[in-house]
Amino acid sequence: MTSPASPASSAAETALLEAVALGIPSALADLGALVRIPGIAWPAFDQTQLERSAEAVAELARVLDRVGGHERVEGTARRQLCERGWVAELARGTGVFDDVRVLRAHVDDTDELGQPAVLATRAARNGRPTILLYAHHDVQPPGADELWQTPPFEPTVRDGRLYGRGAADDKAGIMAHIAALRAVAEVLGDDFDLGVSLFIEGEEEYGSRSFSRFLRDNADALRADAIVVADSGNLDSRTPGLTVSLRGNARFTLTVRTLEHASHSGMFGGAVPDAMMAAVTLLATLWDADGAVAVEGMTSRDAQTPEYTEETLRDEAGLLDGVSAIGRDDIYGRIWNKPSITITGMDVTSVAEASNTLLPEVSLVISARVAPGQSATDAYAALEQHLRRHTPFGAELTFSDVDLGDGFLVDTSGWAVELTRAAMGDGYGVDAVDLGVGGSIPFVADLVREFPGAQILVTGVEDPHSRAHSPNESLHLETFRNAVRTEALMLARMNERASDS
Repeated sequence: MTSPASPASSAAETALLEAVALGIPSALADLGALVRIPGIAWPAFDQTQLERSAEAVAELARVLDRVGGHERVEGTARRQLCERGWVAELARGTGVFDDVRVLRAHVDDTDELGQPAVLATRAARNGRPTILLYAHHDVQPPGADELWQTPPFEPTVRDGRLYGRGAADDKAGIMAHIAALRAVAEVLGDDFDLGVSLFIEGEEEYGSRSFSRFLRDNADALRADAIVVADSGNLDSRTPGLTVSLRGNARFTLTVRTLEHASHSGMFGGAVPDAMMAAVTLLATLWDADGAVAVEGMTSRDAQTPEYTEETLRDEAGLLDGVSAIGRDDIYGRIWNKPSITITGMDVTSVAEASNTLLPEVSLVISARVAPGQSATDAYAALEQHLRRHTPFGAELTFSDVDLGDGFLVDTSGWAVELTRAAMGDGYGVDAVDLGVGGSIPFVADLVREFPGAQILVTGVEDPHSRAHSPNESLHLETFRNAVRTEALMLARMNERASDS
């Protein structure tokens, strides 16, 4: 095995990296086509776009087969494929898979169907292991257009970055898989014995509501020795990271009610608590004077973290001059290993329509991140108990739309982790680091439950400036190139292993 910080030495790996380099322009063109499809799983948006996004990948594959493998489809053909959809065709076009399908699963035990997912499979040959590659083709809503420097669904390159909604999260994850598979198939050809499954989900940003059922319905096709979840990030644009811990999440809607109807604030203000006053008073109890979570029963994890300065935090988060950071102890520890609570939405009277009225009711969304090692159920119970215990003025509280997801801690002792770290070092030319991530990928816990024997490898193409979920989301192009190099090397090296070694 090559050293993590040195270039891969074998002739086959040299040829593999050359194939990756030649394929990057085509991969980025395909990524741009994916970005143009506004596939958003939230019900308020056009759901047919997700069907385009899934089926397009299938249709592209058939055309790619006609023009010769992974070669670029030019002009009219590419535009037509953009209109029909991408993900399934991209999978077929690699020439790797025995079967490619667009599937849906039911949401829990209901009759409602989840969003379309792409499932492609290739059986292992000659005793090789099987790897499952995951990403998702749905994206977050773009938000206000005026906050974007360029249109959110018009891919735009500037200053070494590709801008657009989904450019990083997570359509770049899809294309990292596809580009790596194209290069491996081109170089290894008939010597490619590794089993590969590709699972591209269609509703990750909407809570992966049918994910558990999809795993159960397709357990045989998805079962693998290792699972790569390409939906995370790196330490920075130059340093690769293997995510070894994720915070969980507890999200819910809280409604605060104090009055049967609205009343004149001049006539009754000072004697009657309105819902906004009660809500603000209650919410303030969630944090202490330093801004750290003050909810008894929400725990923290004790783990070492790399150095991370407040100056870097200010730059990456966009913290305004004069605004201080919150919390205590090392900064990465606050983000990776401690809980946080954020108010992400509120239904109140708008500024334009404000009147001198005591509000009878206020609804708001509370999004809590749960430290790795604590169950989301326990964290939510602690939060609800805290809010009920600290309710001011006897206000009426209602809890609804509860969404829970457990965090994740990786067992780093397996062969796949070691192999992936080495591939990252060779792909990026910089030693990989183990990362915690403050965000949540709740479905990882589902993967662990359904496939307890699989090694989970959480990777990704994002860097701290990607602004996933925010306006002006972007992909650092050099990071993408290195991520494809890494995955191609990882697949090729797994192809040389016996499944039980």
